[in-house]
Amino acid sequence: MGGFFGVTAKEDCMFDLFFGTDYHSHLGTRRAGMALYDPEEGFEKSIHKIDNSPFRTKFEKEANSMHGKYGIGCISDYEAQPILVRSHHGSFAITTVGKINNANEIMEEILKDKAHFFVMSNGEINATELVAAMINQKDNFIEGIRYAQEKIEGSLSMLILTEKGVYCARDMLGRTPIIIGKKDGARCAAFESFSFLNLGYTTERELGPGEIAVIDPDSLKTLVPPGDKMKICTFLWIYYGYPSSVYEGVSVEEMRYRCGQLLARRDNVKPDIVAGVPDSGTAHAIGYANESGIPFSRPFIKYTPTWPRSFMPTMQSKRNLIAKMKLLPVHELIEGKSLLLIDDSIVRGTQLRETTEYLFENGAKEVHIRPACPPLVFGCKYLNFSRTNSEMELITRNVIAELEGGEVTDDVLREYADFNSEKYEKMVEKICEKLKFTSLRFHRLDDMLEAVGIDQDKLCTYCWSGKE
Repeated sequence: MGGFFGVTAKEDCMFDLFFGTDYHSHLGTRRAGMALYDPEEGFEKSIHKIDNSPFRTKFEKEANSMHGKYGIGCISDYEAQPILVRSHHGSFAITTVGKINNANEIMEEILKDKAHFFVMSNGEINATELVAAMINQKDNFIEGIRYAQEKIEGSLSMLILTEKGVYCARDMLGRTPIIIGKKDGARCAAFESFSFLNLGYTTERELGPGEIAVIDPDSLKTLVPPGDKMKICTFLWIYYGYPSSVYEGVSVEEMRYRCGQLLARRDNVKPDIVAGVPDSGTAHAIGYANESGIPFSRPFIKYTPTWPRSFMPTMQSKRNLIAKMKLLPVHELIEGKSLLLIDDSIVRGTQLRETTEYLFENGAKEVHIRPACPPLVFGCKYLNFSRTNSEMELITRNVIAELEGGEVTDDVLREYADFNSEKYEKMVEKICEKLKFTSLRFHRLDDMLEAVGIDQDKLCTYCWSGKE
């Protein structure tokens, strides 16, 4: 995934840029960067790895040495950005959020003009560099942004730092958000709406799908109006969005409460306590507990002072070990108890299986699992939730292949995704057996969408339904 923050101010903007970018740290774990423009000193940028150290620590020096009135910053899971470019459009810095499925095709087309690209250590092209090259294919800067948005298969939102201001371009179908904030003498643009509130900004508005706008300290100007069709990612509310965020007028925290309430209304188990797998399952669990009348409790605590999300080794075996090490049991709330756990989702199932085994080892009598979203059956085509995990690493896909005796078509997968089908029930039963839960019941798709509360045609549910 990834997140970004941009600011334009009449005075130095470094303080706002530093903390506004830092407030996006939950969206990425590998790279971070900032670029600034000052009318007297020009452009400067800095990029660091943040694998084993948080943004604030890595950029402490830059916070005191870099200065400018306009700036952009980003947190990224993959490529180094923002990048600084000099072209026939002039100098500009760019940062992006999205996924480019046809990168090789676009790259080969650009290489016909004898251009070149730097290759990253993993052999891939920096996606943000590719977007910058696409923008430079057009004579007009705005035409170049639109060309990149339309040409890319996947999704693309971006912030572009120029001498005139920060250009903001939301993905054509609004799969990721861009929210504009304002205060006296400054404006900002952010992925997360909460990121600018403690900096004194108030929300001006959210850009629409495909909208291109430019901000400066005095104004927000729309250059290309928004389109009518939207497909914002529903998983932002379920997991990736921070609890204090708001997308399309819908609070993440409130949506998660409603998820838990609707889960409880369809359930018939009577555990002793309800708990959320920290941290993203907590609000779902509180909603469930309030609706059911079953006490909410915390039978295990996540140790975070020296184990932030960004401190995760890249080898999967170590990631699983660390995920387990971060959970500390409260024996008095586990031993002899029937527990109902709500997690945001089940992906591979490894971590949740180990958590369940961990609770049984500490004396739990029963462990009922209630994911806050439907089974993940299809890999996301539109956002970079994970580049290293293939669809066949999903527990659902492994179980379906086992039940069907091998690979299956998308039509058959959609039968398993239908919560009214017999195949769905068999899949859930098999997952429960494999992961050694006392019982398992996923959130229904219709209930989850009801919990969001906006027009369902505006929500992307591809990873659950396989429908675009």
